[in-house]
Amino acid sequence: MNNKSPLDSYDQQIIKLLSVDGRLPVTELARRIGISKSPCQVRLKRLQEEGYILGFRAIINQAKLQRDHVAFAEVRLTDTREEALDKFNAAIKDVSEIEQCHLIAGSFDYLLKVRTSDINAYRKVLAESISRLPYIANTSTYVSMQSIKD
Repeated sequence: MNNKSPLDSYDQQIIKLLSVDGRLPVTELARRIGISKSPCQVRLKRLQEEGYILGFRAIINQAKLQRDHVAFAEVRLTDTREEALDKFNAAIKDVSEIEQCHLIAGSFDYLLKVRTSDINAYRKVLAESISRLPYIANTSTYVSMQSIKD
């Protein structure tokens, strides 16, 4: 079995630099990793085509949008067979305040990251949206006081 990564050090540097600043021009990216522009462009295109780089996003100032209240909700379902999971997964996509949803191996089934303006808005989302999702048995909420690393 070959454990060697298919990415060389240049590819890894490209990924690292773009994960910090996805808007780096190719010329600057090439300069920082020590290769010329053309091979850098070829590498970047290959990393995208092979699925190492899925896309580029803006980092949003959530406080300016009044969405800086973050709560994590543990969700336990009444049924965890595939059909129930599929219905829950489909329904969760319709709740815009849910920023992330993870299926968990542990004492609960899903962990949700919910972003709202404040605790009252979160309570409304919990009562009117999350609690009405299919197969919900119960939830537990943890409010984030500060994000140390995103």
